[in-house]
Amino acid sequence: MELLLLSNSTNYGGRMFSHAGEAFVELAAGDRVTFVPYALADWDDYADRVTGALGALGIEVVSAHRSGAPDRAILEADVLMMGGGNTFRLLDSLYGLEVLGELGRRVREGETRYAGASAGTNVACPTIRTTNDMPICRPPSFDALGLVPFQINLHYVDTDPNSTFMGESRDERIEEFLEENHCPVLAMYEGSWLRVTGGRAVVTGPARLFQPSGYETFDDGVDVSHLLHLTPSFDGGKRPERGTVDASAVP
Repeated sequence: MELLLLSNSTNYGGRMFSHAGEAFVELAAGDRVTFVPYALADWDDYADRVTGALGALGIEVVSAHRSGAPDRAILEADVLMMGGGNTFRLLDSLYGLEVLGELGRRVREGETRYAGASAGTNVACPTIRTTNDMPICRPPSFDALGLVPFQINLHYVDTDPNSTFMGESRDERIEEFLEENHCPVLAMYEGSWLRVTGGRAVVTGPARLFQPSGYETFDDGVDVSHLLHLTPSFDGGKRPERGTVDASAVP
């Protein structure tokens, strides 16, 4: 299995994908990349920008939305680039095209090499439960491709100790996820990415690994291959006991 999972597509002050350019070239290996633009509403503009950015790296790009059969374009790709935007919209589109199961199989069996950025990385996880996005639409399920057996949180930022913001911090939201689910969360700062080659998984750039026992911070990359052997479980949180409702008493 070959994965390149980016936290973000563009670093501040840089060109799209330029921070991970060498990794993209390695993954593409001279083959054409099929781009999936469905996380954003303007597919044409997004596809044009990605075509230009990867073209600057010498990579040819074709967008799935410009195919007469986008589902086949996705499933027949040698290299697939899943773009960022809104994760709920992207997952809903993949369900609508009915490609989720077969695409996951092709990537896991090495028939398709997979790159994702932001939302495109979120859908590579077992579920999209650790996205930062608002649920602007409702996919049939939160279950995603499951290319890695752990969750990823993207665009991760440290809590500002001087902030007067009274809402939940990113750390608190991830901790809430861990109260409900037995599944580590790899939080990647902007500019970082995860490269999976066979049985090896390595993060380039800073990251933080959250587990129920606490978290570890890695300043400049880490080998997380051990996470590939986990079996996640979900929906184990504490709930009040459910009573028996007398249907005849309901008005």
